[in-house]
Amino acid sequence: MSEEYKGERIVVRNNGERCIHSRYCVLNLNSVFLPNVDGPWIKPDAAAREVVIAVVEKCPSGALSYAMEDAGEQAPTVNTVRVWENGPLAFHGELNVAGDTSSLRATLCRCGLSKRKPYCDRSHVESKFEATGEPASKDSKPLEIHNGLLKVTPTKNGSLLVEGSLEVCTASGRTITRGKKMWLCRCGHSNDKPFCDGSHAKAGFIADGV
Repeated sequence: MSEEYKGERIVVRNNGERCIHSRYCVLNLNSVFLPNVDGPWIKPDAAAREVVIAVVEKCPSGALSYAMEDAGEQAPTVNTVRVWENGPLAFHGELNVAGDTSSLRATLCRCGLSKRKPYCDRSHVESKFEATGEPASKDSKPLEIHNGLLKVTPTKNGSLLVEGSLEVCTASGRTITRGKKMWLCRCGHSNDKPFCDGSHAKAGFIADGV
């Protein structure tokens, strides 16, 4: 459930269950996003509205969002998933994650250990999960359509099925591949990360899904 922080020009919402503590907000705008305080920690009117929006839209997990009377966050012109070094898959697009269409941003587990699957809960840190964020690029052609609905379906005891135009990138932005349908590893055992190679079956991976 989201908490709402109402300002005169903008409402900032925080869904604590989605937060992975990337700390982008407090490191870039600590006049609005107050670190290490008891009680309310977001002051929407402590900076220009456009500045607050810019920081909120960089929140990779989608924990932060905003609402205004005259505008709202727009879907990106290119759907992407960035592969974090030793960490989750950070999606940005017009997302439908297992029926959840509430955010354009989401960080999904790829270590297999999250207690909030398919979302990341930072279990990769405690487990010392290791997986490169710089896999080799694959041959792929530019897509005719770069955006639109991106459906992410966690398959039962298996991988993430992603349907829709998608560019898979490193965290720094290098393109790994592009496609309209792909399976991404979420068990942590694939030898072809971030892509599924069927290792979930051999590893006995168990997770809810379709």
